[in-house]
Amino acid sequence: MTQSPQPRHRLHTVRAAAQAAGIGIAALAALSIGVPASAAGQPGAAPTTAEAATTVTPAGHGFTAALSGKATFTAGSVTVTCTVSSSNGQVPAAPDNHNEAGPVSSSTTPATYSSCTTSMPGVSATVSTSGTWGVAMQNGATVTAGLTIPSGGFVLKTSGLASCTVTAAPTAAATVNGTWTNGAPSTLAFTNAAVPVKVVGGFGCPTSATSSMFNATYKVSDTTDASSQITVTG
Repeated sequence: MTQSPQPRHRLHTVRAAAQAAGIGIAALAALSIGVPASAAGQPGAAPTTAEAATTVTPAGHGFTAALSGKATFTAGSVTVTCTVSSSNGQVPAAPDNHNEAGPVSSSTTPATYSSCTTSMPGVSATVSTSGTWGVAMQNGATVTAGLTIPSGGFVLKTSGLASCTVTAAPTAAATVNGTWTNGAPSTLAFTNAAVPVKVVGGFGCPTSATSSMFNATYKVSDTTDASSQITVTG
């Protein structure tokens, strides 16, 4: 006995939900951030040509980076929103917090993620992170930040209308570019930043997707001295 085809509106819903989940999920990988430490032998990567001197202060202080507001990921008319994400690290002790001719970089903890939703009904997701993450800060007219995600360091799985697995930086470590602004607290922003992804799964999963974009802002606070601010200068 032949199986009746699924209604067209249901197929459209499944595909849209899976695409939103896949693109938004991959983008979440780029949310983990930190503040730089020494440039030599550390996992961060320079986001731009390393020319200007860079100094991160206060030397040796711990920090936390927490998502400010919402991170949104949009695919057509579908939006994925995440409201909680954070990462921790430490600015290196002097003199390693200074690079005379380029970026200052450091390792950070893998970010944690929660309170993530999609605008499509029937799709839920879980996120796992692993490995050593890194960030590199480059002083200049605009201070840039390059976030490095280790290979396979971010994996998101969806369930419900679409069962997909999305892996960021699937074959090698990848760097995502953002900008830094000194302040109280300082902020690190990603605007339409891209991250490579691989999507696997059954019907409805966007397996042809190879990259994703996201927008998010993090507040970076000094955890050693609450009266101090993490800053990037020359």
